[in-house]
Amino acid sequence: MSGNQNYINHVALVLDASSSMSHLSRKVVEVADQQIAYLARRSEELDQETRVTVYVFADQVECVIYDKDVLRMPSLKQLYRVGGMTALLAATLKSQRELAQTAQLYGDHSFLTFVLTDGQENASHHCPDSPSKDPRELIKAVAGMIATQEDNWTLAVLVPDQMGKREAMNCGFPKDNIAVWDATSTQGLEEAGQVIRQATEKFMIGRTQGIRGTRAVFSTGAEAVNKDTIKAAGLTPVDPSEYQLIPVTRETGIRDWVTESGHAYRTGCAFYQLSKTEKIQARKQIAVLEKKTDKVYTGPAARALLGLPDTEARVKPDHNDDFTIFVQSTSVNRKLVPNTRLLLMP
Repeated sequence: MSGNQNYINHVALVLDASSSMSHLSRKVVEVADQQIAYLARRSEELDQETRVTVYVFADQVECVIYDKDVLRMPSLKQLYRVGGMTALLAATLKSQRELAQTAQLYGDHSFLTFVLTDGQENASHHCPDSPSKDPRELIKAVAGMIATQEDNWTLAVLVPDQMGKREAMNCGFPKDNIAVWDATSTQGLEEAGQVIRQATEKFMIGRTQGIRGTRAVFSTGAEAVNKDTIKAAGLTPVDPSEYQLIPVTRETGIRDWVTESGHAYRTGCAFYQLSKTEKIQARKQIAVLEKKTDKVYTGPAARALLGLPDTEARVKPDHNDDFTIFVQSTSVNRKLVPNTRLLLMP
């Protein structure tokens, strides 16, 4: 494919509009509108064309916006109405089958779909859009469709609990394309919006590096951070003379540990190992350490590797045998965790 091909992203939101979403309906519109505004801004900054599709589903599945230029999107205020049951499988199938009919001529096309639900599937078998009345057949149909999607398709789902996660895995959703959100509060929905934004950021940066789709859209584990993605992101190792790795043997403040180790402390010179879910501010740098070689990679692209947008975002450390993530500390008393390491870049 020649270098001057257009990047064309087809981003779809498939939104649960069943009765149980009524307490969140105003927030759904706000979060979706924010996501679309974010997509518009990043599309311009990265010079990618983005087209947006929105489905809403309850007893039936309705496409309310189809493949519309992100710079010309209306608010969803008039288009999102709640009421009815949850035809989750029918919505997943219909959205992907209809999007598959979108022309993919002249350009590097990629499809990214987020399905957001607050409950369990309970209506697809009698939904007019459903290909089958048998719930087991529907699960099979979704799993079959996901298994055969091309490499430029990414399908992700946000579910309300572990049971929802098991059901989604049962339907063939890749484990790292499933996120759990708190469906009981507007705060939970706000955080789900941030998760979607991070995943979109990772996707769009990945596009500039030639990655066409992902089965690890919500992950910081081995699927997301590995030799290939580091190479694709254009990250190069830092000169070993420019950093030190110091073992942490007890719980202590970050400045104290740096000075005890015989170094001067300067704000921003120390990076701690990411060991629990936490919020990472927009200005903080990220470093990635290859465990086998102790090579360190850092730079703006390291944030993009984790899908960190230029706003505050929550990150959780997923299992990764080969790489460790470090976060720049801007506080003097951040507590270090024993049996981790401290990365010092004086």
